[in-house]
Amino acid sequence: MVFMRALTVDLARAGSLSLTELPDPVPGPEDLLVEGVAIGICGTDREIARGEFGVGETLVIGHESLGRVISGPGFAPGDLVVGVVRRPDPVPCVACARGEFDMCRNGQYTERGITGLDGYGSTLWTVPAAYAVGVSSSTGVLVEPLSVVVKAWERLDRLALFPFESVLVTGAGPIGLLAALIGVQRGLDVHVFDLASDGPKPALVESLGATYHRKLPDHQVVIEATGAPALVAQLLGRDLVCLTGVPSTEVVPVDLGQANRDLVLRNGIVLGTVNSNVRHYQEAAAVLDRADDSWVSSLITRRVPLESYAEAFEQRPDDVKVVLELG
Repeated sequence: MVFMRALTVDLARAGSLSLTELPDPVPGPEDLLVEGVAIGICGTDREIARGEFGVGETLVIGHESLGRVISGPGFAPGDLVVGVVRRPDPVPCVACARGEFDMCRNGQYTERGITGLDGYGSTLWTVPAAYAVGVSSSTGVLVEPLSVVVKAWERLDRLALFPFESVLVTGAGPIGLLAALIGVQRGLDVHVFDLASDGPKPALVESLGATYHRKLPDHQVVIEATGAPALVAQLLGRDLVCLTGVPSTEVVPVDLGQANRDLVLRNGIVLGTVNSNVRHYQEAAAVLDRADDSWVSSLITRRVPLESYAEAFEQRPDDVKVVLELG
């Protein structure tokens, strides 16, 4: 039996992250067999590794994927691909029945590397060809977080009650910077709020052609990418706010009566969005193709070899995006 290397966690035990050997996957007739190239590491991965998220037994983690096709339908050997994370629930709910599994209403979906399905953190993996999206370069490892932002913009387009020329992004992490990238590509006046006074974030915003702020500006269309409850509370009176950050359990005082009043009198909208569908991955790949590759590459501030995997799960002050290389 041939064995691959995989990054696994025991979901019943904190601190169980380890590099192990597992039997090579066997692709079905509709599957691609893929050589794992890299995975991106995000806050969800760190929560899973700390035993703070997830139920079940042993899980191969990694949902921000990049791989090279070995064999399978619809792609040529050597093609770079990413795998979609979510799968529809088996019931299915009204959203999954329409193919909108990213909007699953009953919560019985599964997610590669997060909930119920092994992820892409292995030297080999399989994926149904229908859930694979081709990319053109190694920056394709950013497609999964970018797909979440693509979905956020899609929903803003559907819900905006007025044309807008300016947007505020709160947070200059990967999600915030990728949201700003799309805003710039759309020709908008883009502003990014973050607390960092040094490190790579201010320079990344400025080199994108956006404006960096350390004091919260008064823009009415906002993509919120920090998940900081105190900041979210300050944004509730804006015209259109899209929440992408998953908050901590911090409790902050909020005047809900005033927030309610502001939303009603301003015809305001606050929405949350997470995960994405195949079309969002496809558009994310197109966004990367249109972007300056050197700027996109600069978002990846650390590349860690597989043997040093524990370092990829450390949070360092100047990190933007950390990538674990599988090859």
